[in-house]
Amino acid sequence: MKAFEYLFIFVNIITFITFGIDKYLAHTKRERISEKSLLRLALIGGSLGAIVAQNFFHHKTQKFKYTLWLILFAQIALFWLVLYNATQR
Repeated sequence: MKAFEYLFIFVNIITFITFGIDKYLAHTKRERISEKSLLRLALIGGSLGAIVAQNFFHHKTQKFKYTLWLILFAQIALFWLVLYNATQR
């Protein structure tokens, strides 16, 4: 695998775990991970991990209902544009 693929997998695993930790902190009524931090993880490539975690942990399902999907589709479009332009050369 290429370094990019490893980075993608790593970021998504970290994002999934972070959403799980935040859910645990919510249940134990401790200080939470900020929503800004959760969204930043999604923005840097962890959107798929965030969506999976959201459904797995039933966490932030209403608050981030469409935001994570929008981020994921934007990332797919950006990736496709970069890949398309790279193959046109």
